[in-house]
Amino acid sequence: MPFQFPGQGKPPVGIVFDSDLGNGIDDALALAMLYGFEGKSEARLISTSTTKSCLRAAAFCDALAKFYAGPPPQGAVAAFQRPAPPIGMADNGKMAEDTAVLKAVLEKKTPEGKPVYAQSILKMNDTADPTALIRNAFTAQNDENCLVVLAGPATNLVKVLDLPGTVDLIKHKVKFLAVAAGSYPDGRSDFNIKTDVAAAKRLFAEWPTPIVAAGAEVGAALPFPGSSIEKDFAWAPDHPIADAYRAFRPMPYDAPAPAMAAVLYAVHPDGYFKLSDPGTIGVLEDGRTKFTPSPEGRHRYLVVDPAQKEKVIQTYVEMASAKPTVRAPRFRGGKKNQVDPPKATEPPKKQ
Repeated sequence: MPFQFPGQGKPPVGIVFDSDLGNGIDDALALAMLYGFEGKSEARLISTSTTKSCLRAAAFCDALAKFYAGPPPQGAVAAFQRPAPPIGMADNGKMAEDTAVLKAVLEKKTPEGKPVYAQSILKMNDTADPTALIRNAFTAQNDENCLVVLAGPATNLVKVLDLPGTVDLIKHKVKFLAVAAGSYPDGRSDFNIKTDVAAAKRLFAEWPTPIVAAGAEVGAALPFPGSSIEKDFAWAPDHPIADAYRAFRPMPYDAPAPAMAAVLYAVHPDGYFKLSDPGTIGVLEDGRTKFTPSPEGRHRYLVVDPAQKEKVIQTYVEMASAKPTVRAPRFRGGKKNQVDPPKATEPPKKQ
């Protein structure tokens, strides 16, 4: 049963975010956007994990979490400070290479030679098993008050399906899965699909809730404006998203953003996008996706609404560049904000 205090209503929707953070910039922007929504109490980031089997990818995720947590409230007692969430990381050796995005954030130093961005993940034991982490996040939620955003290969999610009782748990807890992968109704090969074709096939065939896909065509039509990096992120002399963005490609450039589209639809399914008719998404051996219309199908894909394009990009910028929200200590009873509920179980640490 989810933990809840007397007088507390249904909390904002909980988001499980799984990606290959560090390979590109779209995932980092999408995660920043989630922190922006969390600051406005429009969503809760309840689980963060990466399929990139690289300790520095987990450290990058940890650095973002600490940056967006902001400083502790003035006069806060340590016991009431929000603990750093565990970061799940795959350990299968795939996509283990370092990248310019990771280096730009993790290796940035102050004039005194200290890391600019706080980070605490230094060894494998500092990360969590992503399958247990995700399963535990589901367990702690109210029924149908959880969403999953997949912005990388499906490797971690299909392993979650293999845990005993988890398929039934997902049916009760998760409203839908938003996937940033593929091209629709059909198109070119996709990196997130091609990296683990077998996992992608299983995910679309076996995931027990509706799936909504944000394809490459949506990402290309609604890119994140590079001009925003110098303008809207300038409130911080050092900003990890701005540093990562500049490192990914030579400036100036606009970044295709299917993961941001997936996050925006997950948090606000109305008012930004159109949806395709229902059908089934299939995966081909070369990493392409193929959509087959069917009235009984549980899959749909996002369709750009030209009338909402400016609104979508404005929301991308506003949420991704939002300042961290300092959260005061929270207490029972409704007079002050509530204490964050404890985890259902502690995910096992890697050895």
